[in-house]
Amino acid sequence: MQSSFRSTHLPSAANPPRNLRDLYQLKVLLLHVEPPIWRRLLVSNSIDLAMLHRIIQLVMGWSNKHSHQFTASGKEYGIPDDGFGNEISSERGIRIGSLLKSVGQWIGYEYDFGDAWEHRILLEKILPFKPGESGPECIDGRRSAPPEDVGGVWGYREFLEAFTDRGHADHFETVAWVNKSFNPERFDIADVNRQLQTIRSTSH
Repeated sequence: MQSSFRSTHLPSAANPPRNLRDLYQLKVLLLHVEPPIWRRLLVSNSIDLAMLHRIIQLVMGWSNKHSHQFTASGKEYGIPDDGFGNEISSERGIRIGSLLKSVGQWIGYEYDFGDAWEHRILLEKILPFKPGESGPECIDGRRSAPPEDVGGVWGYREFLEAFTDRGHADHFETVAWVNKSFNPERFDIADVNRQLQTIRSTSH
């Protein structure tokens, strides 16, 4: 599956690798959605992309029922599937510290190739590693991720119009479909970090 975006500002061979026991502050931004939906994370740069995928799914509120891939320097990483004949490389064992080495660099992450939710994962800060404080931890964020299978960026815009306007012809049907408890402005950082505790012991 070819993504419509490519990561830039990635390290060249001339840049030496960072210590693989640094703490990274990452910003995960869902692209093409307004108002912005994002999360700010602290993670060890020794985790691999497979673990980063688990973390992103949890902090964004996705349900991990669709395919995904990372893109870095024009190369795609994910779960190889010979049945599709693609050339995606395995995400397992690819440490984020080997892809992101300097502040300002970023990689791409796409979830659900049908809805095509594209994310930018930006390295904001490199912090000293401290045992017991290596994450993963969510330290900030804004807004709920769109509901699964809503139809991508355009479908989400139509969904919000119907969901928020009681006078809309599809309002009650939309509310019934998504669940009355859904709030596009809600982000519960305490609940996210409680969930992150379940994977903290295996993330570094």
